Amino acid sequence: MLRRILTCLPLAIASLALASPPALAQACGPGTLGTSRVMAVSPGSNAHFGTKSYDRSLPLQPREVVLTFDDGPLPGPTDSVLDSLRRECVKATFFLIGSNAAANPGYVRRIAAEGHTLANHSMTHPWTMRTIPHDVAWKNILDGEAAIEAAAGRKIAPFFRFPGFADTPGLLDALDKRGIATFGTDLWASDWNVMRADTQLALVMGRLRKNNGGIVLFHDTKKQTAEMLPGFLAALKQEGFRVVHITP
Repeated sequence: MLRRILTCLPLAIASLALASPPALAQACGPGTLGTSRVMAVSPGSNAHFGTKSYDRSLPLQPREVVLTFDDGPLPGPTDSVLDSLRRECVKATFFLIGSNAAANPGYVRRIAAEGHTLANHSMTHPWTMRTIPHDVAWKNILDGEAAIEAAAGRKIAPFFRFPGFADTPGLLDALDKRGIATFGTDLWASDWNVMRADTQLALVMGRLRKNNGGIVLFHDTKKQTAEMLPGFLAALKQEGFRVVHITP
């Protein structure tokens, strides 16, 4: 695959590798949404991304979208999410819970085998890491990483998302020192609230239009999200949004 290397940007990103859109398109069927480019994110000092929590996002162009899914894997909804992404030749990042990964290792391996990025969302998703001792929270983060890697049989991306976005200065510093980038989000689908799939689609597309792209948070454990996803991917294609896949 042809790759173009961008110059260093002043955003605590050591490098950004862009895959040529024609090269990516060759691997996809005609009419699919596809992945427009790949952005390689190398953690550095203050590598914290997502404007809901931090002062910067990734250096995306207008109408570029990064798809992220939290809390999985969960048999049923995760199957549907992966099937929808595969049909449209789209790559995403999955922030997995370690206990779910340990319980469903076949799903973790499928996510990796289909070209998605594996990332850490803690071992048990504690509510919240701001209310438990630092050492306990840090162990939960490390245990999550170890459990996901054991299930995958490989290293995962050095990416972490705090449960409930509940970071602390001490944990952010520890992640920085370990070489792990912290991800918040730019917008979310609010899929922790029960709603119809069409209601959720209208909500997230409205937010995406207003933001003109960005990092989007879903949960692959939610049936309504799995039901909504085909329509969401079709809407991205119809409205000219482009998917960016983040990798280490």
